[in-house]
Amino acid sequence: MIEKKETPLSSPSLIEGRVIRISGPIVRAEGLGKAGLFDVVEVGEKGIIGEIIRLEGDQAVIQVYEDNTGLQVGSIVRSTGRPLSVFLGPGLIGTIYDGIQRPLDVLYRLSGPFLQPGVRGEPLDSQKRWPFTPNPDLERRLKQGESIPMQPGLLLGTVQETPSITTKILVPPNMKGGVLEHLAPEGTYTVLDVIARSSMGEDISLGQWWPVRRPRPVLKKLVPDTPLVTGLRVIDMFFPLSKGGTAAIPGGFGTGKTMTQHAIAKWCDADVIVYIGCGERGNEMTEVLSEFPHLVDPRTGRSLMERTILIANTSNMPVAAREVSIYTGITLAEYYRDMGYHVAIMADSTSRWAEALRELSGRMEEMPAEEGFPSYLPTRLAEFYERSGRVTTLSGKEGSVSIIGAVSPPGGDFSEPVTQHTKRFIRCFWALDRDLANARHYPAISWSDSYSEYAEEIRPWWERRNPAWVSLRRAALELLKREQRLQEIVRLIGPDALPDEDRLVLLTADIIKNGFLQQNSFDEVDRYCVPEKQVRILDLIMKFHERALMCLQLGAPLIKITELPIREQLVRLKSQVPNDALDLLSAMERDLKGAFDALEGTYKAKEVL
Repeated sequence: MIEKKETPLSSPSLIEGRVIRISGPIVRAEGLGKAGLFDVVEVGEKGIIGEIIRLEGDQAVIQVYEDNTGLQVGSIVRSTGRPLSVFLGPGLIGTIYDGIQRPLDVLYRLSGPFLQPGVRGEPLDSQKRWPFTPNPDLERRLKQGESIPMQPGLLLGTVQETPSITTKILVPPNMKGGVLEHLAPEGTYTVLDVIARSSMGEDISLGQWWPVRRPRPVLKKLVPDTPLVTGLRVIDMFFPLSKGGTAAIPGGFGTGKTMTQHAIAKWCDADVIVYIGCGERGNEMTEVLSEFPHLVDPRTGRSLMERTILIANTSNMPVAAREVSIYTGITLAEYYRDMGYHVAIMADSTSRWAEALRELSGRMEEMPAEEGFPSYLPTRLAEFYERSGRVTTLSGKEGSVSIIGAVSPPGGDFSEPVTQHTKRFIRCFWALDRDLANARHYPAISWSDSYSEYAEEIRPWWERRNPAWVSLRRAALELLKREQRLQEIVRLIGPDALPDEDRLVLLTADIIKNGFLQQNSFDEVDRYCVPEKQVRILDLIMKFHERALMCLQLGAPLIKITELPIREQLVRLKSQVPNDALDLLSAMERDLKGAFDALEGTYKAKEVL
């Protein structure tokens, strides 16, 4: 008979105290001196969830994750004796949670459109049955009487969670050891049913708890030498991100941070997407919640939600839950990473999370640092971003967690503390430009302010597919830098005063901007660009520049080059050549060669005469 494991949510309280002071989401209680730091507590008659963040003798400072309106001094506080944890198991994919892993659809049914304090919802449906398939190798070895050590990461079996994701049931990292004594046969089980038991008396169910502030262990970290292909040319070619890497998207209001993250979430080659809406406006988060279920996964043709987890913690929800939401998200990501999946996290935005830290710090009367942020802001940012990485998991598989955090600097000022501290811990910086956004240039990633430190590490990956990537990237970026310097001269004296060679730089840079860097997210062909197409389009543009320069040296005027039909064709190429019809690029290359051969022939003949 399969037993059920007791859920920690229903564990009896260990220690009781009473509220002596209330300051917004910060509550001070006495009588909790024997409780542990970061233990979860239930405050008041409604049992509002909170977390002990400071212990001072017999008193505890608690931050509560729900609305505590009406809470009174003298109310009972009960410690659960466990840290804030999330429940991991089948059923996470496709679910929309709040910052402390309460499913919003369940809360809506229980309390209506406005969340009521004390309302609970099971993180995973304890009644739903999942088809469990045990590891056939373990079944065979058990029948033969072989002793199987209960090593963390041991594959016990699998559950087909969605058509896109197979959940692997592994021995948790915190197991004490022993040998495998029992493995459940193939069948359907709930997340609380025991499917394995060790000789040490420890039970393993389909679901497991894990503290959100504790990183899940791995065997070793690997070099991030494989790019996270996004299909956005400005990212993949110029400012690439590795699987297991960290990136920031800073930009002012309306520059396209959320839209860029949406595009990456839909088109990147990660296996699982975790989207954290941390402190964003309610109407913007509503768009995310309404659009994501209708997005089609381009790899499977099915709903994108079949490999996505959403965490919604809007700006009008309790501020303390905003602070913990990114830890909830990263823990869910590490759970799937441990199975050997590549996971991408979209944190939108870390600025709102930092503002939550600032408010909580002020409530606790801590000494503020620059612009009122707490002095430990850099430490908290580092703790979050350092949980990324490409790793060898305890099961021996390769997995990764890539973090893409949006930053919302007030007024677009990149010198403010959150942006500056974030730059210390990330290696990829996609700066959004207000002028590009106003010009409807999407994505509005500035090629002059952005950078990526992963280019050298992923260089071998690109060279195996197209050796020209390195030289093309370097030449194009150098040309764009030259164009930026020339634009300063143009603003003073006008373009006509420049020699033809410099005006050609302006012309080619314009082709790169409009024909390569700019993408149309509504165009069936242009919204996603495969790596091979990216390299070949840029190669054609740079060949245009080289051949045009040769013609200028032969004496041809620039007007003859600008009149060539091939120039307009290069700009339109991105939306005319599908990803599966790259042979058309070879025809374009022949046309380009023919056009410049004819032009060069004309001026070579004049030299002979």
